[in-house]
Amino acid sequence: MRNLSTVAVLVAMALVVAACGSGTDTDETVIDEPAVGNDTSSGTPETSAEGADASGDAGEAGEEDVVSEAVVLSIVDTGQSQCYDETGAVACPQAGEELFGQDGNYAGTQPSYTDNGDSTVTDNVTGLIWQQDPGEKMTYAQAASGADSFELAGYDDWRLPSIKELYSLIDFAGTDPSGCPSSNCEATPFIDTGFFDFQYGDPDEGERMIDSQWATSTIYVGTTMGGDETMFGVNFADGRIKGYGLSDPRGGEKTFFVSYVRGDPGYGENAYVDGGDGTVTDTASGLMWQQDDSTDSMDWSEALAYCAAADTGGHDDWRLPDAKELQGIVDYTRSPSTTDSAAIDPILSASPITDEGGGTDYGSYWTGTTHASLMGGANAVYVAFGEALGWMENPQTGEYTLLDVHGAGAQRSDPKTGDAADYPYGHGPQGDVIRIENLVRCVRGGDLETVTGGEVVLDDETDSESSSPQTPAETEEGGPLAAAAAQLGVTERELAAALGDPGSGPPDFEMAGAALGVSVDALMEAVGAPPTNGP
Repeated sequence: MRNLSTVAVLVAMALVVAACGSGTDTDETVIDEPAVGNDTSSGTPETSAEGADASGDAGEAGEEDVVSEAVVLSIVDTGQSQCYDETGAVACPQAGEELFGQDGNYAGTQPSYTDNGDSTVTDNVTGLIWQQDPGEKMTYAQAASGADSFELAGYDDWRLPSIKELYSLIDFAGTDPSGCPSSNCEATPFIDTGFFDFQYGDPDEGERMIDSQWATSTIYVGTTMGGDETMFGVNFADGRIKGYGLSDPRGGEKTFFVSYVRGDPGYGENAYVDGGDGTVTDTASGLMWQQDDSTDSMDWSEALAYCAAADTGGHDDWRLPDAKELQGIVDYTRSPSTTDSAAIDPILSASPITDEGGGTDYGSYWTGTTHASLMGGANAVYVAFGEALGWMENPQTGEYTLLDVHGAGAQRSDPKTGDAADYPYGHGPQGDVIRIENLVRCVRGGDLETVTGGEVVLDDETDSESSSPQTPAETEEGGPLAAAAAQLGVTERELAAALGDPGSGPPDFEMAGAALGVSVDALMEAVGAPPTNGP
């Protein structure tokens, strides 16, 4: 979502009214151009100038309002200011146009941090205070026990953050470098490096670039990989939540970056009220949810259209939730293997599915957030409320086994369009199941501004103060693949689409070359991939 100077940051404990009203959207402002971003160095968030009803609805006389005493789950905007189609960046669509309602169309409560000058950072939205530098990696046991004796800036009440606390820091202005075809790819981390120290994995230690997993206190109630004790962590290099086994497959214990936190330990707890009309309001966040999901799975564009057309409870302002909103309703005390349920409070129904192995499971749900990569924006974020499955190959027999590889509550991504049959054994090192069609649960509410038009931002050099909205045809390309595209005589978007999603593993150069009408050797030379017949 967009970072707008016209959007005042909400007070973390602002009063919320989640009204069951007419559905008329009276509190959203439509802007035809993006404004300059907020100065996040401010130490105190400003009160909303609009004083908007967080339900996004004026309400009707005679209806009983559900009122929370205070917002205690302040959901920070994802930071995604760009809109995308199924391949790359585009100008943000207007209401009624295809792909309207995605993350970049909305500006929510903007990230706001204060560098305290003592190696701590205050999140002015959530009220949490963070250790600024995670330091050297440590094992989970070291991370958990180390909090008891950790002292910083005169405080000794630090703790290992929960998965919801840590995920509040994720910034979807990042770009995923997974599958980078060369060793010198430049990417943007999924955390604000202006306030937090960050480093990618160290190749000198045998690590991949994406090995920047950060630890939390949230242990998966189930197990992964057929029996491994597993911790949910956030990877700020590739923009995902995954369940990580505590042991390292190469031997010993796996290590993680650790940033301790202090403040209200209740952050992330939900407080649901059944509206009795097919809606459920989380009075902690002020968001209203559809009680039932879509039952049927669909691709990303269909999911956006599904929410735009929804009228549940008499409201007409439903939208596809962004990544942080949807992750905010995961119940990490539940899983199919331990509670025979989805990882969600039972006040919200979850449709069972038949998984790729023929078993009964629960589905994943789309978000409106694009999972951008060096290759473009072909993937969108989903959250797994059932098992996050993957096909693991036995290297001795070549046989594949379907396993819960990342846990119910993981956040991964799928191609926005395509055919799941093209991925019979998933993709990536853990064979992540690729479905392309996922379930949908729509949301409404929150103090949002609607953004349309604007620039197509392909790199950090784009002038964010441009006053003229651009169409995709007017956009000048200049992203990380621009030089390679020019060398091959194709557009950057064509090259990105041919190479595919880097999060799904290395590119298929033969297929990409055929799609672009260039030789494999020319393609590999252009993108800097090592020759297959080289030393």
